[in-house]
Amino acid sequence: MPSTPTPGPDPDPAPPVRHRMVRSFGSGRSRITRAQERAYRQDFPRYAVPYQAHGLDPVACFGRQAPLVLEIGFGMGQTTAAIASSKPQLDFLAVEVFTAGIGSLAMHLARLDLTNVRIIEHDAVDVVRDMVLPGSLAAVLIFFPDPWPKARHHKRRLITPAFVCALAARLAPAGILHCATDWQHYAEQMLEVFSREPHLTNLHSGFAPAAGNPLCERPATKFHARGERLGHPVWDLVFERR
Repeated sequence: MPSTPTPGPDPDPAPPVRHRMVRSFGSGRSRITRAQERAYRQDFPRYAVPYQAHGLDPVACFGRQAPLVLEIGFGMGQTTAAIASSKPQLDFLAVEVFTAGIGSLAMHLARLDLTNVRIIEHDAVDVVRDMVLPGSLAAVLIFFPDPWPKARHHKRRLITPAFVCALAARLAPAGILHCATDWQHYAEQMLEVFSREPHLTNLHSGFAPAAGNPLCERPATKFHARGERLGHPVWDLVFERR
């Protein structure tokens, strides 16, 4: 009697994000206001999702079925709150490691009474690797990641071929990867890395306008306006999962 063949491995599994000791974020943003500290203690628990070493169930997390957007490194949260407020039909999973920013976003969410945002206080590399399921994301937003401008620190930059490959695998078909930076060298590196990822295609010719994201455009913020006044342009990149 012939033996039953053993099933082979998944031909196109989601690539893991290899854990790295080199972190893509610094430790300089330690100052926190009393209001942010209070919001971190009182408001953040309403939106907190603990890091876990297994896949997240978005329906259980948000209590509904909706397109899921991952935002990595939301800073003080003004952009996150603005987009979430304007797009109530989307759910946002926001990842940050700095207490001040988490407290600030929680304060914005509480003031606006938003229910479509959850916050994970953890390294985004681990979150993407362990918690985000393949094909589960409608979009990934990475606005103004730490540029690590010194050449010897470029290895710390978040945008690497391995990480972008993992993000692409976790996007649903036609899902959007939208990044922005005000450092030209980093923008050029991002464009090169994204363009080489075979599962992504550029929705624009080179860099994109801020409103070039068809799912949820990047709103102007005080940070953006200040940069423009100082003559610092912003480069956006909007790519789509093939």
